[in-house]
Amino acid sequence: MLRKNIETFLGCDAEYRPASMVLFGAPFDSTTSFRPGARFGPSAIRHESFGLETYSPYQDADLTDCEVFDSGDLELCFGSSETALVDIESRAAEILRDGKFPLLLGGEHLVTLGAVRAAVKKWPDLHIVHFDAHADLRDDYLGARLSHACVLRRCHELVGDGHIHQFCIRSGDREEFRFAAEHTDLHKFDFSGLEELCGWLVRTDVPVYFTIDLDCLDPACFPGTGTPESGGVNFLQLLDAIRKVSAARVVAADVNELAPMLDPTGASTAVACKVVRELILALCHGNTKRK
Repeated sequence: MLRKNIETFLGCDAEYRPASMVLFGAPFDSTTSFRPGARFGPSAIRHESFGLETYSPYQDADLTDCEVFDSGDLELCFGSSETALVDIESRAAEILRDGKFPLLLGGEHLVTLGAVRAAVKKWPDLHIVHFDAHADLRDDYLGARLSHACVLRRCHELVGDGHIHQFCIRSGDREEFRFAAEHTDLHKFDFSGLEELCGWLVRTDVPVYFTIDLDCLDPACFPGTGTPESGGVNFLQLLDAIRKVSAARVVAADVNELAPMLDPTGASTAVACKVVRELILALCHGNTKRK
């Protein structure tokens, strides 16, 4: 059984056995292609979360009403992406075997692949909902096939055509967009089409992995990330989108790509904390509705 982390995310201090959701961090950024620092994201989110209230006026819900266990950060090998992914998959698989919901805090976006590997073994018909500025569909980046620029391409190899739904995408090379046109459900720039997708996800009750790269946000409100891209959505648009997706049968999720030292004001970390709080509450509410 996992042990509670010493410093937990705000309000996430349940014991392991009764918890329905388990937080764990993957402080890894060894394949970052522009500005490093996302390895410090999980610990910064925990530490700065105490600047928030447990209560959300957006959802009229409180973290103290949720049973969430925070197992802390994994100790990952920075010299081997595959070794790090194996450790992430192992932790996610352990949480899933115990009938709990894994919520992963990154770290760069490659960490998603480890958790998806665990989820797709339990749910072979898994769908992925992906919020990001970047398509992340390169077959390789400078010869490396395990890169944060390739993570959704590697996920596609696991789930297949029509199972990846991408939103807010506004960056990628030409081949990535050509690949997406044939193999994924890609929506450029914003959340257009999300409401229709979520209606379908709810009706079909398919299992969903939900991955949020925080650089889907415009750098005007979230500059603390490794590869900022102008033209993103705003904070309230993201919260609304999170609530829509959480109405589906989400079985695992992650939030990634905060690099806290790249925004010395601390504003980006504050945004990330609030996104995590709202995601936990939306998922807990969605799970209650499905029971």
